[in-house]
Amino acid sequence: MPVQVNGEVLSLRRVGAYHAMTVVAPGVAEIAKPGQFVTVAVGGPDTSMMMRRPFSIYQIRERGVYGGTVEFIFSIEGRGTAWLAARQAHEPIDIVGPLGKAFSLPREPATCVLVGGGYGTAPLFPLADALRARGCRIDFVMGASKEERLFGALDAKRISATLSVTTEDGSVGHRGRVSDVLPDVLSSSKADVVYACGPMGMLRAVSRIADAAGIACQIAVEELMACGVGVCMTCVLPVVGDDGVTRMVRSCVDGPVFHGDRVRFDDIGTIPADALGAPQPIVVKPQPRSSLKPTGQQASAEVTR
Repeated sequence: MPVQVNGEVLSLRRVGAYHAMTVVAPGVAEIAKPGQFVTVAVGGPDTSMMMRRPFSIYQIRERGVYGGTVEFIFSIEGRGTAWLAARQAHEPIDIVGPLGKAFSLPREPATCVLVGGGYGTAPLFPLADALRARGCRIDFVMGASKEERLFGALDAKRISATLSVTTEDGSVGHRGRVSDVLPDVLSSSKADVVYACGPMGMLRAVSRIADAAGIACQIAVEELMACGVGVCMTCVLPVVGDDGVTRMVRSCVDGPVFHGDRVRFDDIGTIPADALGAPQPIVVKPQPRSSLKPTGQQASAEVTR
């Protein structure tokens, strides 16, 4: 079960275009698993920003000088993250976690390809640690729009058998997107499973490539989450269940990790007509022409006019 902790900012540093915040959060760090996330209250005690902000967990340390810590990565996107980026070491911070469902790990050693876009690469690092502890081989593929928006390339190179980097502007690595190089990586590595986190467009492409290759794929979606605990229903998306039925599920509690081939990417933002509980269209039957004829009084009134 997640816990709410009055934590403390241990450090805040810049990493390229991003910010990395480490928070002392005893009770959260001890039970957090790769793929889960935390939510943070922003704005201070007198703020009008009532909703928490969700962040994927980048590093988990169960023990430390000050207690267990979690680290997360973010970029400044609005007032909430701007406030967060202005915090100082030792300031208090209200954090809830761990939330959501984690990645599933192979029971036996396997070859795992990890695909990240932008700072969506962050939650793949604790996953890589867990996979390596099970004797798995790691191959990394990461991409971004430009070099400064890549995250963790040096660490990925250190822990993986191979690293493939793409940037859309060609500033480093292959010019293009991760989907351009992924098929070759899957083939050359003889991958058993793909794990991915990043923008929805990237996840759609990765899921389809893995499905075409007959390789299992788990994705951590980056849907907007207002509450993080399944109450507000702002992060729903259509997912096909084990029984073949499409349901509108909540990313924050039913995910954020899903099987890539189960997410109906083309229908995100809508409620498919065949989804369980979807509103059914109202069918208005046309009336017979005889019933549309005016009555005697109505006809007289028409003539008078």
